[in-house]
Amino acid sequence: MSTKTVGQSKVIMSSVMLPEHANPAGHVHGGEIIKLMDTAAAVVARRHARTNVVTARVDELEFHHPIFIGNVVTCHGQLTFVGKSSMEISITVTMEDLSKEEPAKTALTAFFTFVALDENGRPHPVPTLEITSEEEACLFEQGKQRYLAYKQKKARPAACQVTLEQQ
Repeated sequence: MSTKTVGQSKVIMSSVMLPEHANPAGHVHGGEIIKLMDTAAAVVARRHARTNVVTARVDELEFHHPIFIGNVVTCHGQLTFVGKSSMEISITVTMEDLSKEEPAKTALTAFFTFVALDENGRPHPVPTLEITSEEEACLFEQGKQRYLAYKQKKARPAACQVTLEQQ
């Protein structure tokens, strides 16, 4: 299996928010931004895996700043962790008001997990991730901990898991 660096799959995608993306008050719908984030994460995953990929999970989705009609939204995506067939991608969304002389602000952040699939829709091994900096090593370890916590949670017996109906 080959090895790839974080930089080989990074992506930056921008879009101007239009009236059809927003409510009558001009606030852009969160779902519109999440769709852009998912698309950016899919590009990162596909660049790394070079095969079909699907979204498996979204973690730690946080809204930090509102987005309005006319703002430029930019999604910054990069791999943080790679397993056998899964990939965690960090997405940071910035928003910029072009009518003001202000720097772009972080609007949303999240981690998307994608799984690579073969032509039969089965999990497909992906290249390992070459870590080239201390920051990448830290992000990789944090991603690995999220991955292991998710696996542990998934392995718990169903009787131990609290459902929304029981709360």
